[in-house]
Amino acid sequence: MHIPPYDNANTPIVDVDHDLVPLNYFNIVRLAAGQSFDYAVPGYETCVVPATGTVTVEVAGETYADIGNRVIDVWDGEPEGVYIPTGAGARITCQTDTAEVFIAGAKYDGVLKPFAVRAAELDLVQYGSDDTKTHRKIKHILGGNHHDRVGRLLVSELYTVGQGGWSGFPSHKHDTDRLPDETRHDETYNFRFRPDYGSGLQMLQREDNKPGDAYHIVDGSTILIDKGYHPCAVLPGYEMYYFTILGGLSQRSLKQYFQPTHADQLHTIPGIMDMVAKFK
Repeated sequence: MHIPPYDNANTPIVDVDHDLVPLNYFNIVRLAAGQSFDYAVPGYETCVVPATGTVTVEVAGETYADIGNRVIDVWDGEPEGVYIPTGAGARITCQTDTAEVFIAGAKYDGVLKPFAVRAAELDLVQYGSDDTKTHRKIKHILGGNHHDRVGRLLVSELYTVGQGGWSGFPSHKHDTDRLPDETRHDETYNFRFRPDYGSGLQMLQREDNKPGDAYHIVDGSTILIDKGYHPCAVLPGYEMYYFTILGGLSQRSLKQYFQPTHADQLHTIPGIMDMVAKFK
């Protein structure tokens, strides 16, 4: 499902128990200097990540100041975030002239402790190649480095390296719990392009070797992945970024099932198995 960009007025773009991705929660909050936003999401653990701007986050008696250091756009520095326990009340206060803040969530009934993720604590991986048109970088905010401190939520930022090319390839899915081959993880993306008038394509193929759906994605598009194989591409001459939320049904670690038709491509893309291993 494609949700075109719109002014969500600080209300959830993907609310609790969504029809397609009930394991996910997603909001974009825009604030001016000194403004605050209070929220709590019963039944969901969340993560506050400034796309741009700097914020203070207060939760469970803790205060995390100076979260976020990007000014121009999501390419302008490294991400930072704060983990918010399930159902906890949190306050986000803008420290800069403006801030745009992502709130990512996953359904989870346990209650853990809050913590901040600073730029030095990111889990980074770069894989693919220019020759295979798959060169990209992933910045895990809640990834393997914080596995024991989070319930079901994985939060990452994905960047194409260079201009043009494919991401999420070889095509894979994660819509059915059938370990050890696959896990059920609902997934939500929010896309950005540089320059911002760039665009791309999100494919969603429900069954191997049968026609699927394709969505024209633009700056600010949100994509919901409930089932099927889902590679995406950016037009030549543009860079693509997407904020990624994964929520697991029975476990946090993601087990991808690669589309049989294209599985041999796993052997042609440098570093891809290192990428797969990071989603824990």
